[in-house]
Amino acid sequence: MTRPIVTVFGGSGFLGRYVTRHLARHGYRVRVAVRRPNEALFVRPFGAVGQVEPVQANVRDEASVRAAIRGAAAVVNCTAIAFGDRPAQMASVQSRGAGLVARIAAEEGAGHFVHVSAIGADPDSDSHYARTKAEGEAAVLATFPKAVILRPSVLFGTEDQFFNRIAGLARILPVMPLFGAATRFQPAYVDDVAEAAFLSATGQAKAGIYELGGPQIANFRELTQKVLDITQRRRLMIPVPFWAARIKAWSFDAASFLTGGLFLNTLLTGDQVRLLRHDNVVAPGARGFADLGITPEPMDAVLPGYLERFRPHGQFDAITASAKNLKKT
Repeated sequence: MTRPIVTVFGGSGFLGRYVTRHLARHGYRVRVAVRRPNEALFVRPFGAVGQVEPVQANVRDEASVRAAIRGAAAVVNCTAIAFGDRPAQMASVQSRGAGLVARIAAEEGAGHFVHVSAIGADPDSDSHYARTKAEGEAAVLATFPKAVILRPSVLFGTEDQFFNRIAGLARILPVMPLFGAATRFQPAYVDDVAEAAFLSATGQAKAGIYELGGPQIANFRELTQKVLDITQRRRLMIPVPFWAARIKAWSFDAASFLTGGLFLNTLLTGDQVRLLRHDNVVAPGARGFADLGITPEPMDAVLPGYLERFRPHGQFDAITASAKNLKKT
């Protein structure tokens, strides 16, 4: 029997590729809808020949979105703007773009719709990211009321841009500046969130909003210390007050603006500073992993596996340490 088609917008991104892999593993045909299909060819081996195919689509363009969705039994929207401080750009993707994808999914008769939002989505937030995420949720529910909305905390996994970045900075900096040192996070393993998306896209989850956080809660200082312990590095950690963080972010944003975007500010934006003022944890009483029958992986079970390359001797660190104990003969 031929399995249905599922279209995954942003299916080659960090979370999207894991969602695509889950669907392919269970025999579904997957359309990976991305702006540049040639850069997403690596997803093809996730399934059998012809099972996973990148297709061109831009959530700002109705015709391309409709072509990517036509004939699909389910749609998963993983698109997001990770960096930047441009409200219009975030709104075009995370708000209007999400609404467009949901509307066309409904018009084309898709049976299920999954939208990936974020913990902290708030229509009244002073953060462009959090506000447009909330607007996107509202736009999705306005046209696809039975959608599943997933709100993950910060994601961790081999390709993440959170723990890898901390470890990369620790490798080159003698001092670790901590922006939002006391802000709490509840990191979720990317493959667990992908499983939640898979269950939702295949009709195994009830409609509604799920906040997805892992089993461990820690503030930014504690998370940084965890990375230092895993990578076996000793660094002085200095908390940076928010007023100083705003100045630093403004200088990075200004550099990006003055260079016409040649310098992409992936270090610290003003919007990220505003986000860091609020904890990123699951709200009391919110539906989460347990309601989906998923037992989330703890950080300690996953982080060492991909952060070991940041140790002084990389993956050979254990061998080097063992060699020191050999007796000379």
